[in-house]
Amino acid sequence: MKKITLVMGICILAVMVQCQKEKDTSFLITNNSVGKLEKISLVRDLDLIFYQDSIVKDTMKLASGLGARSIKVYEKGGNHLLTLTPSLDSIPKIQNVRVNDPRFETEKGIGLNSTFKDIKEKYTIQKIVTSINNIIIFVKDSDVYFTIDKSQLPESLRYVSSPNIEAVQVPDNAKIKYLMIAWE
Repeated sequence: MKKITLVMGICILAVMVQCQKEKDTSFLITNNSVGKLEKISLVRDLDLIFYQDSIVKDTMKLASGLGARSIKVYEKGGNHLLTLTPSLDSIPKIQNVRVNDPRFETEKGIGLNSTFKDIKEKYTIQKIVTSINNIIIFVKDSDVYFTIDKSQLPESLRYVSSPNIEAVQVPDNAKIKYLMIAWE
């Protein structure tokens, strides 16, 4: 009887150790996935992928016979998780993902609560593109890109239409406004 109890205890301990090793990927962003959503996922499968969540599609586009241009995924509790943009292909896939929930993080630990300094420390910046109100930071070897509001920049750069802003000009404490993933 003692041997059976000992063997059972060892088995339970082994299962517990194995479960601790498996990392929860519900909010992990990789080049091929964003949480449960994969790069190869089709729009028609979203109800299956997010069966525990709520999906809201752009009803105006659907009513006119066009595909939804914006699909929002909400947690059952009401938290806005993701905003998805489908491709215009005959069999649409997800083309762009906007992360709305700060629990999502890249494999390198960058999320909506991160700063420009965190991005610089974890990624190699490929280029910075300016728009009217934001700067967009593209990083090497990743489909992820980050948007920072120009209000986070020094005043001398906020109102300049210059397309050339260098990484050294962006303050380390500038906060991420949007975290996006582009799959093509």
